[in-house]
This record gives sequence, C-alpha cells and structure tokens, in this order.
Amino acid sequence: MTVIRGDIEVAKNSDVIDHNIYPETEMLKKRLEWFQDLKLGVIFHYGLYAQAGIVESWQLSQKDEWARTGRAFRQDFKQLQLDYWNLISKFNPTQLDAKKWAKTCKEAGFKYCIFTTKHHDGFNMFNTMESEYKIGGKLSPFKRDILKEVFEAFRAEEMAIGAYYSKADWYSPFYWLDDETIKGRTASYDPTAHPEIWARYKEFVHRQIHEITHNYGTVDLLWLDAGWCGQGKEDLDMDQLAEIAREQQEELIIVDRMMGGRHENYVTPERKIPSYAEIPNKPWESNIPIGNDWGYVPSDTFKSSQELIETFVEVVAKGGNLILGVGPTPEGTFTKEETAILNDIGNWLKIYGHGIYETRAKVEGKISPWQLTYAKDETRHFAFCSINQLPKRIYLNEIKAQITDQLVDMKTGVRLKIYHENENAYLNVKDIELPKVGMIGIEIITH
Repeated sequence: MTVIRGDIEVAKNSDVIDHNIYPETEMLKKRLEWFQDLKLGVIFHYGLYAQAGIVESWQLSQKDEWARTGRAFRQDFKQLQLDYWNLISKFNPTQLDAKKWAKTCKEAGFKYCIFTTKHHDGFNMFNTMESEYKIGGKLSPFKRDILKEVFEAFRAEEMAIGAYYSKADWYSPFYWLDDETIKGRTASYDPTAHPEIWARYKEFVHRQIHEITHNYGTVDLLWLDAGWCGQGKEDLDMDQLAEIAREQQEELIIVDRMMGGRHENYVTPERKIPSYAEIPNKPWESNIPIGNDWGYVPSDTFKSSQELIETFVEVVAKGGNLILGVGPTPEGTFTKEETAILNDIGNWLKIYGHGIYETRAKVEGKISPWQLTYAKDETRHFAFCSINQLPKRIYLNEIKAQITDQLVDMKTGVRLKIYHENENAYLNVKDIELPKVGMIGIEIITH
C-alpha cells in the first residue's frame, strides 16, 4: 500500500479573498506587489531532525504513522521519542557558516530566505526566553544563536527575510500534556474543556512571536505553519498575534498557512504546481523541496537541475513565486548535491533572469511547449522552452509574437532572423544558442 504523505495540510478556504478593510489592507497591496517581484526564495528546514536524519519532526506524533513507515528513527516508539528529545545534547553544527550559506543562495538567484525558527517538535532555533529546549541553551553544546547569524548574513546579501514558525509545539506541557494519552499533531486535550491550560499556551506563542519580530531586526515574512492550529478549538487569537508581530514590523506579510481569512496574505500550494484550473486568486508561492524531504535525510534523492528550472519557469508563467527547500546537514553545511543544483540554477538565471524577476503572467492556458512571462510595462514579453522539448521551427504565433516585433536570443543578445513559409513566420531553433541545462529564452520586444 502506498503511504500518503501526512505533512501536506488541507487548505481551509485559502483561496477566498477577504474584501473587508483592515489596518494592513493598503500596506499589503504594495507589499504583495513587491513580494511578487522576488519570484524565487529558499526555505531552510533545520533542527534536531537533521541530526536524526528523518523527515522533520513528524515521527514524534504517534498518530502520524506515515512518517515512521519504512524509516523509523527507533523501532520502539517510546525509545524513539526519548532519543529524539535527547538529540539536543548532540546537535552541534560547528561547520555552520551563515555567510557562506547566504553567498551561495545569492549566487543561486534567491531573493528571499525563510528560516525555521521552530518546527512542531518545539526545538527552538533561536534564543527564546520561553524555553530551554533551544539551540545555545543550557542543554545545547552549540552556544550560538543560529537565527541571528542567518538573518544577518542574508540581509547583508540584500535578500528579504522570512521566519517560519510552527504554531503547534509538541514539547510544550501546555500543548501535549505530560500523560500517557496517545498523541497526534493536535493538542492532546480539548482546549475548550481546559481553557486555563490553553490560555497559558496561547501566551507562550504570543511571547515567542514577540521575540522573533522584536529581537532580530527587519523581518519581511512571518510564515506560520501547523495548519490545524490557531482557529476553532485551538484559538490563538490571530488578530492579537498579528498586532504583536507588526508592532515593529509594520510592513510584515503574514502567511497563516492553509487557514484562509485575514492572516493568510498569500497562499502556499505544497509540493505542486497548480494546474491552470487551480491557479489561486490570491498571490501564491509553490513550495517544493530540492529532494524528497524538507530537512536533511542521508538517503534522500534530489530533483535534477533541469526539472527544477522547468518547474520554476512554469510557476512564474502561471503567476506564482517558488520557494525551494534546502536541508543543511547536522554539521551545518549544504550537501554536494544541493550545492551543484543551486549553482546550475544560478548560472541559468544570470542569463535569463531578466525574463523572470519582476515579471507578471497572462494566464491563457498552456501553449505547449512554451512558457510566457510579461514585463509589467507590457513593452516586451519572454518565451521559454525546455532544451528537451525544442521544435525545429518556432512559429511566431506560438510565442505571441508579431512580424514587426524584435526577437532576441536571451543568451547571446543577438536579434533573431525571421523566416517565412507561405503565410507562416517562424524562427529557426538552430539560430538560438542553447544553455547547458534548463530552457532557452526569447525576448519579444513590441514596437
């Protein structure tokens, strides 16, 4: 039987546009335009699960059997939990060089970075005062604040900054009670039956959001995960949480993932490119790991550079952004495979990026095998085609070009000759210089 991944949460009215006017409404109009210019981001899932070499922290949830099937950290579940919690004493990424991370990502063409401050396991990758279960704390051999180093390094490379934060916390005694009940991803008790416990948990979350948004400089994106927590029985008073987050981050974009409503400022389809029928009404961002898993797994297999470039261009041509997941090793380095892939993407973008960044989409359905992007001033557009799908002739109507347009090979900057066959005008693909990997690009300049 195929095991269905349980880390993909079901969206809850995420695509419904809220037409109410809020204090942040006008600000978000401008900020979401800015966000849509960025196109490519990197997301780091990093924590104790890297030391364990398992799929993030999901194995701790007894009800999430899918995460352990075929690759359990320990066969005995109680031993699994005990050994996982105790990884705090072993996780010691002494080779972590945030400046090197940032330089590599800058060269790869990333415009923003999202870093995991805390996954569902409750292990904090920043210097929180709310818990000793943290990097740099009394129980940790690594006496540095990773979040501070990463944010400062990526800002120095002029990238936007995002903080991933799980609203669930399986380490907290106010989320998972210290008893023998079988635990799943949700709170292990009914918060409506024990409001006094839940109130303490809500305050814990609010104080941590205060720390992240007040102690670490400018934060552009607050990426809230655990799309079962925050509303209904697990009410976190998201309006108040957002007020706290924006006290010092007045232009903060909040992504309350999969929850819909006021605080999901853009939507995040996971591990997929929306079909044309599924393209969201809101600004959106596909999030896709470079490998099969978000965090570091020693046995992981990686997507090819070719596939990822094609994925990126399709996302942009459909109007979205893309974040790629990178999982650093327990030592604090990128794998050789990730580094090679990022190098390929960066080299391709150095040539073709002017047809990607700050463009917009005109979603008209698939024009096989072409993907089209448009300059915002509509004086030009760009046509991309995989080097594995090239036709011998490129008919102008296929790339929405006119005979009076100027057509340029984006790799060489050379104007392309237009040929004629009866009433059909076309380009000869032999006149275009191919990149080593990825897609060719033609710039169509309208007169």
